[in-house]
Amino acid sequence: MEKAKQVFQGIYGMMWEKPKIKRSSIKTENTALIIIDMVNGFVREGAMKNELAEDIIEPITKLMEFCKANDMPIVAFADCHEETSPEFERYGRHCVKGTSEAEIVDEIKAVGGYKLINKNCTNAVLEEEFQQWLKDNPQITDFIVTGVCTDICVMQFCLTLRAWFDKNGQKCRIILPLNMVETYEFRGHQITLVNTMAVYFIEESGAEICSNLDSLKL
Repeated sequence: MEKAKQVFQGIYGMMWEKPKIKRSSIKTENTALIIIDMVNGFVREGAMKNELAEDIIEPITKLMEFCKANDMPIVAFADCHEETSPEFERYGRHCVKGTSEAEIVDEIKAVGGYKLINKNCTNAVLEEEFQQWLKDNPQITDFIVTGVCTDICVMQFCLTLRAWFDKNGQKCRIILPLNMVETYEFRGHQITLVNTMAVYFIEESGAEICSNLDSLKL
């Protein structure tokens, strides 16, 4: 048990002490911003709300402004379920289609300029609309991934996107800014553990982890 504790502390230190990404390393013509599940149902209301997600709204909106100024596409996914969704059995009833829970938070709406894709499962890459978007935008090979929850939808997106590009014999770059992702703490869902291990698995898949992208200026 002591060894496990030491290993986790080592991983925690490595995962959450990452450098910033330099502006010069971002190829704006090949990069898209991905925003995952920044909806009211995961931030401000309902069974799955998580007040911790409030802290990542401002850095995401600032990055959106940068992307808009540099003609970089933005894709925002929104959890949106039918009343009969099987996902409710695991996570409880949330983000029902047609309710305010399934709406993107107002601050991100105010910036705008994004393509909205509703998703009916935890893995956004599986959505046919996003698959079509990838085909329509072959120049996009780099992705800055933000949103919630780090250990569920964000991690599944990063790992599956990497696998999709690998399957097609293509290279891709995935960037995960730690000040723009978050998860929740509830019952046995230990935020420090799951956040850290999710980031570890995402990096192991070949993604670049950075502390933030605040150095990007308009």
